[in-house]
Parts: sequence; structure tokens; C-alpha cells
Amino acid sequence: MPQNKVVTLALQGGGSHGAFTWGVLDRLLEDGRIDVEAISGASAGAVNAVVLAHGYVKGGRDGAREALAQFWRRVSAKAPFNFMPDDMQAMDMGLTGMLVSLTRMLSPYQLNPFDINPLRDILAEQIDFGHLREQGRIKLFIAATEVASGKLRIFRNRQVTLDAVLASTCLPALHRAVEIEGVAFWDGGFTANPPIFPLLHQCRARDIVVVLLHAHPKAAVPTSADEIFSRLTEIGFSSALFTELQGIALAKREAQQGWFAIGRLERRLRNLHVHMVDAPDFMSRLHGLSKLNTQASFINALHQEGRKQGEAWLEQHFRHLGVVSSFNLAQFLRG
Repeated sequence: MPQNKVVTLALQGGGSHGAFTWGVLDRLLEDGRIDVEAISGASAGAVNAVVLAHGYVKGGRDGAREALAQFWRRVSAKAPFNFMPDDMQAMDMGLTGMLVSLTRMLSPYQLNPFDINPLRDILAEQIDFGHLREQGRIKLFIAATEVASGKLRIFRNRQVTLDAVLASTCLPALHRAVEIEGVAFWDGGFTANPPIFPLLHQCRARDIVVVLLHAHPKAAVPTSADEIFSRLTEIGFSSALFTELQGIALAKREAQQGWFAIGRLERRLRNLHVHMVDAPDFMSRLHGLSKLNTQASFINALHQEGRKQGEAWLEQHFRHLGVVSSFNLAQFLRG
């Protein structure tokens, strides 16, 4: 029997759109031909990473699939999450404007004085973080952003706690900063969405599979206040990833131009392959506020789209694992 192919995963954040990532992971785990050495993630990507790793400790691939399904079922069933209509196109735009305006005018310390966060309860009930730290076999790299310095902080296996995951998911417009050992943190997506460099420097697998939650780039210049705010948010949550990919592309080109690969990093760059799983057409049809929609029908639709794209990626690119990148890094060398 052929040996399984080993990869690392980088999972992007995006609120409830993370259910798309669940679908991709569900299909990859079901396939059975891929082993996961490590996972990096920010925000919803961090949650998917931790839930998968914990489920894997308890029951291997099947345990990981069941853990992800259980988590997203509980998210869609948790009443405090479900304040958004299922049909975003039919939403009362007056209500939408009010919700957006409130988060811009009032801080979470005013809007949410008791710091209510249903995600905290779900994770605390489902995940034994002590067991995960002691027994976890998949390397974890969870991104968060230091509020004071704006620097990226990566929480590794021995540092992964409930607070670390909540820090990675902490949107400052909705939740108070999460303090860990006296340091305040916000969402990891601001500084790495998702982080790539730990998978390059701390892992052995030649292939990095990135699961993206982005939409197609918009050619039109935003003109309304809402469009401008939404576009600024999109840029803020994608610029760090593009900067990392550009750095890897430049370093890989330099490594390949040399006659000999002397250093470990140079050899690693020569043999590094990058892959992407995404659905930009599908994501482009979603309203920006749908990231707050946790209705079961919406979560299930994202899951099914993720499985569909995971299946398509396996059919088209599984043979490329260990051989060549299926994502064109050279596009970041132009200009």
C-alpha cells in the first residue's frame, strides 16, 4: 500500500464562515490518505484547529470528524448566536445598519458589560485542554495579537488554553480583550490570518495546505461608508497572509537559484510546496455580515460547499502533494 502523504494545514479565520473550513477538513479526514503534522490558525481557524486536534487525540480521524461536527452543531444551536436572519439578502437593512452602528459607537465594555461569550461555554464543555496539551500529537500554532504592541503571538501546544483560543477569536468590536498573564490580546487575524512561518520553520512536511475564506477581489472602488469600512476590514485580515506568501516566494526563488542548498532553511524552501483550498465565487455571494450568521441551514450550506471544494481539490491536486505546488507563488513576485 502506498504511504500516506504528510501535510501541514493553515486555516484562515472568518467567523461562521469557518464552517466552510469544517467541510474541507471533514472531506480530507474522510479520505484517509493524508496525515496532518501540524495546524496553524487564527480566529475561527484556530477553533477548527484545536477542535480537530482534540478529537484526533480521542479517536483518530473519525474522532476529529465527530468533534468538528459536534462543535458546529452546538454553535448553530446556541440561541445567543442566532440573532441574524437566515436569509441575509432579505434582511431588514435598517436593523443591519443599527447593529453595525452600535458596534462602531459603543465599545464591548458598554454593549456587553458582563462579557457574555457563548463560544467560551462551548469550548470549555467540549475540550479538555489539559489532556490536549499533554497528549496532543498534532502540532498547533494559534495566532493572537498583542493589543499594546500590535505584535503577533503564537501559542504552541503547551501554551494552548481556553483563554488562548478566545484571544485568537477576540474581535475588539464585540468582545473585551482577553488577558493572559497580564497581556491583553485581540483577534489573531489582524497579524496572521493564518500564520505560515511556523509551518515552514517548525515542521518537516513538505506541503502546506491553506484553507482560505476570502471572496474574489472587487475591482470597483468602494464609495459608501459601509462599503469602505467592509473593504478596510477585508484588507486588514488578508494583508498579513499576502505579505507572508510574498516573503516565502522571494526566499524560495533565491534558494532555487543557488547551485547548492547548504543550510537547512534553504533546503526546506527548495522542497516546499504550497496549496490552496477556497471558494472565492461562493464567498463573493455572501454578505459581509453573514460571518455573524449561525443559523443551522447557513452553517450546513457552508459545510457542504467545503466538502465539495475539498473533494475537487483531492481529485485535482492530491497527486501534486510531495511533488510540486498547486498554488502559483510566482504571482507574488510580480511588480
